[in-house]
Amino acid sequence: MSINGRAYIVGAYEHPLRKAPDTSLAQLHTEVAVGALADAGIPAAEVDGYFCSGDTPGLGATSMLDYLNLQPRHIDNTDLGGASYIALVAHAAQAIAAGKCRIALITLAGRPRSEGVATGTKARMRSPDQPDAQWEFPYGLANAAGYAMCARRHMHEYGTTNEQLAWVKVAASQHAQHNPDAMLRKPVTVRDVLDSPLVADPLHRLDCCVVSDGGGALVVASPEVARGLRRPLVKVRGAGEAVKHTGGGYIDLTYSGGRWSGARAFEEAGVTPADIRYASIYDSFTITVLMQLEDLGFCAKGEGGRFVADGNLISGVGKLPFNTDGGGLCNNHPGNRGGMTKVIEAVRQLRGEAHPAVQVPDCHLALAHGTGGMLATRHGSATLILERV
Repeated sequence: MSINGRAYIVGAYEHPLRKAPDTSLAQLHTEVAVGALADAGIPAAEVDGYFCSGDTPGLGATSMLDYLNLQPRHIDNTDLGGASYIALVAHAAQAIAAGKCRIALITLAGRPRSEGVATGTKARMRSPDQPDAQWEFPYGLANAAGYAMCARRHMHEYGTTNEQLAWVKVAASQHAQHNPDAMLRKPVTVRDVLDSPLVADPLHRLDCCVVSDGGGALVVASPEVARGLRRPLVKVRGAGEAVKHTGGGYIDLTYSGGRWSGARAFEEAGVTPADIRYASIYDSFTITVLMQLEDLGFCAKGEGGRFVADGNLISGVGKLPFNTDGGGLCNNHPGNRGGMTKVIEAVRQLRGEAHPAVQVPDCHLALAHGTGGMLATRHGSATLILERV
C-alpha cells in the first residue's frame, strides 16, 4: 500500500531545553506532546494513534500512555535508533492509510546530557545474549571509533580529505548561529575543525555531534482531518526503510543503508534527488552526512567530499541546504535519536517557518533521512520525502 498523499504532518514541536536536570523523561515526552498538539490545534482526546521508540521510560508506550492518560486504538513502539522517528512518521501514515487511526501522536525525549552519557566515546554495554556482544564488546568498539573507520576507508578509496569533512561542520555552524536554542551557536571555520582535538583518527572533536537533553513531537493526520485545520499542509509523499549489517563478515564500510531506503522513498514519492529543495540529514558525525548524501543519490559514490566542500550545504550559498537548525553537530541530539529533529526542521522549511536567514525560497519538496546504530557494523536507515501542498 502506497502512503503517497495518504497522511499529512499537521503538528510539530521541538523542546527548547538542551539541559534538563530537573525534568523527568516522562515530563519531557509530555511537554513535547502538548506542544505539537497545540501547534496542530488538536485536543489530546482526539488522538487515536501513539508512536514512540526506545527512549520512552518504563514499559515504553504502555508507561507513556498511562502518564499521558491517552487511550489510542493503534500503538507502535519501533526502535531503529536514530532512524526511529523518521520511520515512525511512515508507520503512522501506513496506519492512517489502513484505517487503524486518524490522528497519530509521535513523541521523543532524552536526557543524556543531564545523565552524563558520553555518547560515542566508549563501548556500549551489551547484554550477554546480544549476538554481537562476544565478538565486539571485548575490544571496546565505541561509536566514534566505528565512524572513524568508515571515514578512513572512504579517504583510502576515494581521496576524501579532513578539510572536506570539516565543511559539513562549517555549514551546520553557519545555520546554528540563527537558532537561539542551539548548543553551539558560534560559526566555525575549516581550520577550527582541523585544530580541534582528535577523538578517533581521522575525526576531530568538531566532527562529532553534541550531547543534549530535549525532545520533539509530531502529529500526523488523515487528509480529511488535515484539511479541516488552520495549518499549512505538509504531505507525506514517500518513505523507505532498510537495515545494513555485517553480512556475515563481508562488509563494505563506504556505504550505508541509505542506499536502499532512499531509493524506496524516491520511488514511492515519484521524484528524484534533483527535485529536493532542502535536506535534513542525520549528522552524528561529519562522515555520516557525506556518506548518506552519496547513498541517497545527491552525488555519485566517492564524490561526497567535493559535494559538501566550499559551502555547498549552506542555505543561500550552496546547491543543497541541509540541517538549517544546526543539526546534531550544533543544535541538539536528544536521546541519540536525532531523526525527530530532522523531520521537525523539514516541516519548518516546507511551512516557510524556518529562520529568515536560512529559509529556503520556494521550499516545496524536502527530504529527511536518518541512520540508527553504528555505521561500521549494523544500523537502520529511514528516508522520508515531504511536500508542501
